Amino acid sequence: MSYGRVVISSGHGSLVRGASGIIDEVDEARKVVEQLAKELDYLGVEVKTFHDDTSTSQSQNLETIVDYHNEQSRDLDISVHFNAYVETEKGMGTEVLYISQSTLAARVAEAIAECGLINRGGKKRTDLYFLNNTDRPAILIEVCFVDSDTDCSVYDVEFNAICQAIAGALADAEGDEEERPDVLTGEVSWFGGPDDDGVDPDEDLAFIYSVEDAPYLFLATQPEGTTGLARRLNPNVPYIALRFDYDVHPKDTLVGALALVRATKTGRQMIAFAADWGPHIDTGRIADISPGLMTYLGIETDDEVEVIFPYTRGEPI
Repeated sequence: MSYGRVVISSGHGSLVRGASGIIDEVDEARKVVEQLAKELDYLGVEVKTFHDDTSTSQSQNLETIVDYHNEQSRDLDISVHFNAYVETEKGMGTEVLYISQSTLAARVAEAIAECGLINRGGKKRTDLYFLNNTDRPAILIEVCFVDSDTDCSVYDVEFNAICQAIAGALADAEGDEEERPDVLTGEVSWFGGPDDDGVDPDEDLAFIYSVEDAPYLFLATQPEGTTGLARRLNPNVPYIALRFDYDVHPKDTLVGALALVRATKTGRQMIAFAADWGPHIDTGRIADISPGLMTYLGIETDDEVEVIFPYTRGEPI
């Protein structure tokens, strides 16, 4: 898909500084944002830009940036940052972070790299405030490393080319399968948590291997008499099990992935976290969800639901 309306913000703020080395992250991110906006404008894309000059703490800074994005009417959110590691002469490269926009992130990273930087590619990150809280599709661009001599030299010489490359990648972007969700309709049941006698006490999950992989899904302590992750799921958290096609959605992309679940009977709906593979096809059901989500939706086992997967916060329903 192409993006007709885009909001771009620079990372950090004038009072909440980011990385600094050979170049300064905040100063350079602002330059990239404004030049990128000009390049997109040339291509007919409607652009709004934002730089935070008021926040005095990191949390306030993140909230201020995200609030600005969510107040706008747009198709895509972009945050521009610069990376840092250790001072080095060698090239370190560019990367683009995402939750749902894997193809777009890879496309933008490749476009920037063609200007002379190492391509670190698109990287899925589920722990970043900007990506988690903007309610439209979003990417976070790490243009290059501020403490790499080679990166900074390429960036200085190729500044305009880098901005043009990003704009071109955005203007020509095509959606991938992850951005075209499946819509499933059928019966549902519940699973997981201390009271689920249908799973063994030591039964684990299909693509989450430890509590640390997705701590938001689990109880603080292991229920007595159990050792498996399935019985440690927090029944009050909205989660879902679907028969994921691992060829389309590999296991390492499912942690943090979201589905939208709507109850046909009540019309209520809620976003749920992907938690496991299931239910078995012999059940005739399309999904298992958490007991808490069943309660919220006002439904019982074998009631009908509609499930949209994958789902990005803010997508039209």
